[in-house]
Amino acid sequence: MPGQIGALANSLIQLLGIIAVMSQVAWQVFIIFIPVIAICIWLQQYYISSARELARLVGVCKAPVIQHFAETISGSTTIRSFDQESRFRDTNMKLMDGYGRPNFHTAAAMEWLCFRLDMLSSITFGFCLVFLISIPAGVIDPGVAGLAVTYGLNLNMLQAWVIWNLCNVENRIISVERLLQYTTIPSEPPLVIESNQPDRSWPLRGKVDIHGLQVRYAPHMPLVLRGITCSFPGGMKTGIVGRTGSGKSTLIQTLFRIVDPASGQILIDGIDISSIGLHDLRSRLSIIPQDPTMFEGTVRSNLDPLEEYTDEQIWEALDKCQLGDDVRRKEGKLDSTVSENGENWSMGQRQLVCLGRVLLKKSKVLVLDEATASVDTATDNLIQQTLRQHFTDCTVITIAHRITSVLDSDMVLLLSHGLIDEYDSPATLLENKSSSFAQLVAEYTMRSNSSFE
Repeated sequence: MPGQIGALANSLIQLLGIIAVMSQVAWQVFIIFIPVIAICIWLQQYYISSARELARLVGVCKAPVIQHFAETISGSTTIRSFDQESRFRDTNMKLMDGYGRPNFHTAAAMEWLCFRLDMLSSITFGFCLVFLISIPAGVIDPGVAGLAVTYGLNLNMLQAWVIWNLCNVENRIISVERLLQYTTIPSEPPLVIESNQPDRSWPLRGKVDIHGLQVRYAPHMPLVLRGITCSFPGGMKTGIVGRTGSGKSTLIQTLFRIVDPASGQILIDGIDISSIGLHDLRSRLSIIPQDPTMFEGTVRSNLDPLEEYTDEQIWEALDKCQLGDDVRRKEGKLDSTVSENGENWSMGQRQLVCLGRVLLKKSKVLVLDEATASVDTATDNLIQQTLRQHFTDCTVITIAHRITSVLDSDMVLLLSHGLIDEYDSPATLLENKSSSFAQLVAEYTMRSNSSFE
């Protein structure tokens, strides 16, 4: 954009300079060139409406090419293992063809404009020459006539150059248009509300009360949670189960205020989470995600990004999650390098690092989004043992994609189409063979047995 705008400004200044000189030397030439400039502007207006849409299509078609290429590079090992190079190559070529089509039409449209501007310039210049030659001698001074032809030629060339640069800028300005669209996206609520900050010790018990909670992802979309009212007792383990689309993950997103409720409220130890700042809320809650995440940097920056804890506290957390010995064996210890997405660490180690973050924060409310779904049995047992040992007095909320992972919970919340279907202890629900939870467990057991057979 700076280069394009600079070229436009340069050509425009030259054009205005020549117009100023010609107005002093041979103003009669404007009788011809004013209509020519009007024609150029009409051609530019005719061209730009299509060129803008083509530029938008180029931007839209470029994103899938970049995304597919990045995903192919990150998964190249798996692609080669299953001998799928040709399939991904074909997909890449189709995406490149889809990107090349609007790009070709953009170039063709620009050539269409340039050809007509050049033709108009040549015709005008030729007409001026014929006109000046056909004028009887003595009517116009020959020096003035030659000067007028010279400046007229430059004016023709510059006005075509100005129009070309202007069209280029308008095509490129689509990128700025997209940036401006992003700036109009509503921001999240404030991180800290000075007038309503909770105590440093909040939450003390970790009791979660939900009253008439309704959630939708956009004002024009249907409700995902359609009026949930329940309570998660402090210091107890609660499992949330349900079929796909029942609203399990939406409930957790609302608890962290990634999505704000359409109506209703969530209270943690009597404080409405919508009335406090996002940092005050999220810094007091902990989550172990299903997909373990590590960031490029060091072990220390991944465990303590805000530098709030001492080395002794970090080592204590690493020892509790059985990762201390592995880190000590590394050359840099706490300053050991972590590559992008933690690719130089195994999946199990990444999950243990997430567990170490939680142990370091010592939050009263812990959310497990099926934290052991992507690890081996040994790591699963280690995580469960650590949770039972160090989070006995915490409120643990488990999102279960596998029914068996909530059988040892104190309470089970079964969601169905955004509503509470059942909410009781697992033993009570299993005793009732007609309960939805008992049917889910039976269905899961049957599928597991059939897969082993």
